[in-house]
Amino acid sequence: MTINKAAAIGGGVIGAGWVARLVLNGIDVAIFDPDPEASRKVGEVMKGARRAYKQMLPGGLPKEGRITYAKTIAAAVADADFIQESVPERLDLKHKVLAEIDLHAPANAIVGSSTSGIKPTDMQVAMKRHPERLVVGHPFNPVYLLPLVEIVGGEQTFPEAIEVAKEIYASIGMKPVVIRKEIEAFVGDRLLEAAWREALWLVKDGITTVEELDDIMRYSFGLRWAQMGMFQVYRIAGGEAGMRHFMAQFGPALKWPWTKLMDVPEFNDELVDLIATQSDEQAGDLSIRELERIRDDNLVAIMDVLSKTNKGKGWGAGALYKDYTRQLAKLAVKKKKKPTSKAAEKAKPAKKAKPAKSKKKAAGKKKG
Repeated sequence: MTINKAAAIGGGVIGAGWVARLVLNGIDVAIFDPDPEASRKVGEVMKGARRAYKQMLPGGLPKEGRITYAKTIAAAVADADFIQESVPERLDLKHKVLAEIDLHAPANAIVGSSTSGIKPTDMQVAMKRHPERLVVGHPFNPVYLLPLVEIVGGEQTFPEAIEVAKEIYASIGMKPVVIRKEIEAFVGDRLLEAAWREALWLVKDGITTVEELDDIMRYSFGLRWAQMGMFQVYRIAGGEAGMRHFMAQFGPALKWPWTKLMDVPEFNDELVDLIATQSDEQAGDLSIRELERIRDDNLVAIMDVLSKTNKGKGWGAGALYKDYTRQLAKLAVKKKKKPTSKAAEKAKPAKKAKPAKSKKKAAGKKKG
């Protein structure tokens, strides 16, 4: 499915990331966000996204879609083919916003929610006209670079809506994965939550610091996970006997008290101060914008390298990156072939005046 116009409801970090990915694919986006700073914040994200995409496509980017700011949700979604809702994680707010979207959006428009944990069934109750077209479309930050989107349907979601959502997300270079059963926090965030809980305990108990823990991740299994998932990595760890041997060897460890996954440290001011202070020390003089640029540079470089492995076919996110940059390059070629109307007028060669015919020649032709 081709998106002619999209709407973004909510222009925060995630919403602005969606705007950047859509706009850099040449799609017009109407934004609704009551925050008076929305335009500036979206502009900052767009600036970072353009910078990253120029590294991905040094030969030139496609013609960008237009960004417009609507004064109401109704105006934003009025003629949109695709709507992405990215408002804060409050069910009452989701209900209010989705009811407005449902009331004013075209009946055939797919509505995706960026929620990171709320079940779509719980959100659909607010949609009285077309709850069947709502799906969860949960991305990862930065949305304009990380390709994964978890798609989750609710009890009222039509299977056809899930298929169309897959097509839409894939058309803008993403890797849609449909979650088979509806569950809070889906899959990605449940894994992250487990690691986050254990990390908080390790720092709180003085076993490690924020920076040391990040180093342990980024200098070891983080590198492995950048190109293979948990199960494939562990299959290799099982040696020639594969996963069965790994399970037999390390399965008993699951009964050992190695983690505190079901036990949560008290989330008090003392813990917040401890984590925040160590995080400030780790960042040093680097601002959030500088950290974003470093993150984006690293992500582009990793995906670029992965795109050249596996005998040039690419591997994992690298294979998708390879296809996505080709897709963007084709859009960029179309942009070059279609100059603007003013430029086209200038480019046209001046018409040569036809020489005037003599009366004699004209008379001769009439006689013949």
